[in-house]
Amino acid sequence: MTMSNASHDKPAMDPALLAKLTGGLGDKGRVAKICSSFGEIYSEFFPDVIKSETGLEVTVNYLGCEIGYKNHLIDDLSSNVTLVDATLRNWSQNITIACGNGFVITLMEHLLGATADTIEEPADRLLSIIETDLAVMVFDKIAKVLRSAVNAPGGFEPSLSVPHALEMRARPPEDRPDEFAAAINMSITLAGIVSEFSLMVPQTALLKTKVTPPKPKRQSGGSSAEWTEQLGDQVRRSHVTLEAKIRLQDLTLRTISKLMVGDVIPFRDHGDVRVEVSANSKELYVCEFGRSGENYMVRVKDTMNSDDELIRHLMN
Repeated sequence: MTMSNASHDKPAMDPALLAKLTGGLGDKGRVAKICSSFGEIYSEFFPDVIKSETGLEVTVNYLGCEIGYKNHLIDDLSSNVTLVDATLRNWSQNITIACGNGFVITLMEHLLGATADTIEEPADRLLSIIETDLAVMVFDKIAKVLRSAVNAPGGFEPSLSVPHALEMRARPPEDRPDEFAAAINMSITLAGIVSEFSLMVPQTALLKTKVTPPKPKRQSGGSSAEWTEQLGDQVRRSHVTLEAKIRLQDLTLRTISKLMVGDVIPFRDHGDVRVEVSANSKELYVCEFGRSGENYMVRVKDTMNSDDELIRHLMN
């Protein structure tokens, strides 16, 4: 007689049911209401933050929320965004903020002196090194509003990762369980250019939060000079790869086809050798080629453009 095995493993509990029982998944209506409260705060207060820091007028509107596994919400984002991972002690260790590249690009152009009538819809592209430096400041302001709204115990400041493109994001380990989260989606408009930013927050944090409006700080561009100075410092410290081009002596195709390892091609110029230095395919300087000790070098003789034009060339 065969006895049934009573020690069979019990089937695993449904992840959604387990999350509901442990405070990680709430009623859709309740989550949507909390997200809407965040939307109202960003719509009202984030324009003031941008105005006080830069002197620029922006409009922010709440677009609604999406609910699902956090990694799925991130995967559903547009590829034309930059992300940071954030933590806020005593609130959540697993926040992700996304900002449309179009806003950062447009903001950079304004801060470098462009006027609204000269700014066109930015192309879908990754941020340059200098624009990524500016994105650090943008994400900092988004996170500061979040900190004020949730009023987490202890008054700790948010901690942010280095901004990174969606395509550069490391895939989460397959054995790490995902969390139910909500994406709080906002539009932001600067000089008629509309972009978006989003906050993806685990529901474990949202469901225990009473959203409180921060104290308004209505300033009239008083910190604009400080932001511009900070941006200028970021620009000056950004690394740019330079390329030098030297014209060589004309050779026939027959000669070129027979070149061997060790053959020498003379420079075209006699005396001072002219060198054209460029970055990002933009010509910057006219130099002369020479040698300093054992090192070859180029000496700047002339600039192609003004300082402002050089910065504009390099920012892309």
